[in-house]
Amino acid sequence: MATAKPLPAGLLCNARFVASPNHNARPLGTDISLLVIHNISLPPGQFGTGCVEQFFCNRLDWQAHPYFQSIEGMEVSAHLLIERSGALVQFVPFESRAWHAGQSCFEGRANCNDFSIGIELEGTDELPYSDAQYAALVQVTLALQQRFPRITDARIAGHSDIAPGRKTDPGPAFDWARFRAQLMEARR
Repeated sequence: MATAKPLPAGLLCNARFVASPNHNARPLGTDISLLVIHNISLPPGQFGTGCVEQFFCNRLDWQAHPYFQSIEGMEVSAHLLIERSGALVQFVPFESRAWHAGQSCFEGRANCNDFSIGIELEGTDELPYSDAQYAALVQVTLALQQRFPRITDARIAGHSDIAPGRKTDPGPAFDWARFRAQLMEARR
C-alpha cells in the first residue's frame, strides 16, 4: 500500500471520498488529539456489502435485512473506513467532527467526537482483521500523527476504551501489540 498522505483539505489522497452528511464543525479552537479505532460490518459479520457506506450516508434500505431495523434512523459516520482489502474510504474531512464516538470520555474529557478522528475497520470483535487492514491502519496513523502531532501513540484508543460498558469494539480480535509493533517498525 502506498503511504497515506493527508491533503490540506483534510482528505487522504489515496482514499476514495464519499461525503457523509453526518458531521458538523468542531468547537472553535479544538485541537485534534485522539485517534479512535472502531469496527463495523453490515449486516453484522458480512463484509464487502456496501452497506456501511450506505449507512454512513443515510441511504441504507432499512428493510433489506432484519438487523437494519435495530439501527433505523441512526445518523452516524466515521472519518475513515478501512475495508478488508486495505482500501480506504473517507466520509468526513479530518478537520470536521464525525459522529462516531457517541457518549464518550478520554482522560476525563467528555464528548470525544469534538477532539478525535474515528477510523472504522471493516470487521467484528471476534474475527481477525486482515494483514492489509493493519498495514493501511499503520500508514494512516503515521500520516495523521504527522498532520496532528498531539495524536501520540498514547492517545490512540479503541471505542471500548472511551465508552466502556457501552461499546466493545474493536474487540479482542484486534491485536494491539501487533499494531503498535508495526507502527514502531514503520518509523525506522
